[in-house]
Amino acid sequence: MMPSGPGTSTPHLTWTSQPFNSGEATILELAGCRNRYHCPMARTLHLGPPPAKLADTSKVVMEGLAAALETVRPGVTCEEVVDAWNAVINRHGVVKDSRMGYSTGLNYPPDWGEHTLSLRAGDRTVLQPDMTIHMIPGIWMDDWGVEISECFRVTEAGVESFCDFPRELYVKT
Repeated sequence: MMPSGPGTSTPHLTWTSQPFNSGEATILELAGCRNRYHCPMARTLHLGPPPAKLADTSKVVMEGLAAALETVRPGVTCEEVVDAWNAVINRHGVVKDSRMGYSTGLNYPPDWGEHTLSLRAGDRTVLQPDMTIHMIPGIWMDDWGVEISECFRVTEAGVESFCDFPRELYVKT
C-alpha cells in the first residue's frame, strides 16, 4: 500500500499511477511473507522538507509507539497497551480513536491479519507468549497522515521485533 499526498489521510489505500510530488508524503506499508506468515511494516517518506505538523506528529507517533511497545508482555491486555499509547499522544494534543494494531500470522492474500485481537480501547484480550502483532499507530488527518509501525512477537520478556529498521520519518531532499 502506497498512498501519497492527500491519500495519506486514509489508511489502506493501494498505489495509483499518479506521480510522486515534491512537498508530499508517501506512506509505504509493505509485508514480507513466508509460507503464508506475514510480517508487515509501515514507514512514511516526505519528498522535500516536511511541514512542521507532519514532522512534529511523526515524533509523537514514535514516542507513543515506544511507550506502547514497552508495555507489551504476557498478562497485559490489548487495552492496556493502547492506554500507554494514549497517555503519550494525548499529552501532545494528538487524538487517535481507531485501533492501533492487530494480530498477524498465518493468512491468505489480500489480508495478513488474523482477526483474533485488536489493539483498541475495550479489547481485554490478554497477551500471551508467541502472539504476533502489527502495531500500526497511524494518524490520519483531513488531508495528510503519518504511519510508523512495528511487527513483533510477544515474548516472556516483552517484545521481539521482526525487523531492524529505524522508526523515523524519512525525508528525501
